Amino acid sequence: MRTVINLNENWLFAKNTTDALCREGEPVSLPHCWNAVDGQDGGNDYFRGPCLYTKTLKKSELPVSDEYYLEIRGANSSADVYVGDKRLAHHDGGYSTWRVNLTESLTDETELSIIVDNSPSDSVYPQMADFTFYGGLYRDVNLICVNKTHFDLDYYGGTGLKITPAVEGKNASVEVEVYTTELSENQRLVYTIYDKEENELQKIESDSRLVTFEIENVHLWHGRRDPYLYCCEVEIVENGEVLDNVCNRFGCRSFKIDPNNGFILNGEEYALRGVSRHQDRWGVGNALLPEHHREDIELIMEVGATTIRLAHYQHDQYFYDLCDEKGLVIWAEIPYISKHMPAGRENTISQMTELITQNYNHPSIVVWGLSNEISIGGSDEDLLENHRILNDLVHEMDKTRLTTIAAVSMCKLDDPYLEIPDVVSYNHYFGWYGGDTSMNGPWFDKFHEVHPNIPIGCSEYGCEALNWHTSDPKQGDYTEEYQAYYHEELIRQLFSRKYIWATHVWNMFDFGADARCEGGENGQNHKGLVTMDRKYKKDAFYAYKAWLSDEPFVHIAGRRYVDRVEDVARVTVYSNLPEVELFANGNSLGKKTAPDRFFRFDVPNVGETELVAVSGVYRDYGKILRRIFKMSCQRCQEIWPPDTLTRWKHPLNFTKKPVR
Repeated sequence: MRTVINLNENWLFAKNTTDALCREGEPVSLPHCWNAVDGQDGGNDYFRGPCLYTKTLKKSELPVSDEYYLEIRGANSSADVYVGDKRLAHHDGGYSTWRVNLTESLTDETELSIIVDNSPSDSVYPQMADFTFYGGLYRDVNLICVNKTHFDLDYYGGTGLKITPAVEGKNASVEVEVYTTELSENQRLVYTIYDKEENELQKIESDSRLVTFEIENVHLWHGRRDPYLYCCEVEIVENGEVLDNVCNRFGCRSFKIDPNNGFILNGEEYALRGVSRHQDRWGVGNALLPEHHREDIELIMEVGATTIRLAHYQHDQYFYDLCDEKGLVIWAEIPYISKHMPAGRENTISQMTELITQNYNHPSIVVWGLSNEISIGGSDEDLLENHRILNDLVHEMDKTRLTTIAAVSMCKLDDPYLEIPDVVSYNHYFGWYGGDTSMNGPWFDKFHEVHPNIPIGCSEYGCEALNWHTSDPKQGDYTEEYQAYYHEELIRQLFSRKYIWATHVWNMFDFGADARCEGGENGQNHKGLVTMDRKYKKDAFYAYKAWLSDEPFVHIAGRRYVDRVEDVARVTVYSNLPEVELFANGNSLGKKTAPDRFFRFDVPNVGETELVAVSGVYRDYGKILRRIFKMSCQRCQEIWPPDTLTRWKHPLNFTKKPVR
């Protein structure tokens, strides 16, 4: 029977070395990321190079087994495994699971070394993108101890178990295929299907590596409404003894993407309205713990999203499991992004093969992303051929899902790149990087007119918001108020066009982008609906919650915008309830309805005003405070108007003194 031993503790870490025999360094535990600080502080100067992790394995402390596999669940971007000075394996690609057979190399005391390298490369993706390429052994490292006969651990990091449900009316046919080492004459495979409550439904004993179950009156996996999961376990048995076993949950569902009606789940229209997610965190980088993943999924559930684009690489298996459990529909992709590298073709193929092999059984995943903004510099023939190869590979490996791309605004509507995948999405930032918000909806109408048979989605849209505030928001001002305005407009335009098969806000969380120098806070992309530390939900978060969530609530916008200078302050309340009443210092300002769920109130701004928004039993609290500001440049002493954004406009230093 297999035993999995976690090896996260007691490593030595040495920076900037390729010496596998080095035994000096600082003690660390995994997951570990060496760019957790310098990858988020701006300057585009975070360390990119080789680093060494070393550990001693004592065979006396390991269970007696025929074979031992080292399992590495995330090492960015390339890595080499050594025992002593002997290199056993090399891997390119920083976001997937891979394994190394250590059996022949284990001694009484084995000096294990892993050199991880996030140096620039012309053959390993990603190399040009708007996020930090954190280095490290940033996910679990395990030792898998198995019998000589076992489920395949050598094929692209997979489990050796492939489950393919097909819904047929009220029933489902479930094909189960396994990959094993050679079975002997006395060894059999025992397949068992369990329901969600772990009750045994069916069992098949066979010497075949491919069997089919029939589930009558199947309980469908139906997104957030009913994310029902079955479980399949397969054992290798000899004379009544279990030699090895694997187990995976799965869901039975059907779907299609219609160019006119959007996403269809189990025969019903099911609007995919959601967010994109980067996996990193403030002060942590990519070295996430399970509680970080759980917090992320709960925040995404709270906003009411039905879909997540997991950008721009393979995420942790635990997070895909959470998506299965919560019923979130997933776009999974590889980091073939921004810059096509002719020498990187094999890496796109290997990363896609790993992505599908390791994630095939997740019912949450419906599309495999081939690339992101890769045609930003145009589509040459080598790029197109790379995409055709990937598209064919996906359809060969997985006949149940579709392929997609995230094209960028400058990709022309007649680009042959758009004809390769099954469905298309676009990254548009009209109203932030250029153009204005009103251009978004009409652009999609134009695409739909030109390509009536190609399903079109919006894979990225958003704008930056820091803790800057104004009562007169303008495009490019980095205020929370402009971000809220921008997303209100995009909600109106995108959500009203049901032919758009999916929308994904960029981004759910602020994330590390060390090259960025914007808005006065370097090293981050601040387009998140939630801050990078997950401590603060920006107002735009609640605009989406008002449209997407069934959880009743009211929210007074401008929680961080207390100091106001105007005589009458416009206050917005977001709610999914039909009517909201606002009180200012106990006095009602009236009840309002808002078909767009964005309730506006004019509040006299005199002194300190306590605000209470009420709808039935639901309420929220806020405050505004009348301030008069005098701003003057410290060098020229010129007085500037009482505008909280003056600091952005004036090239010199200033002082700001509030006056009651």
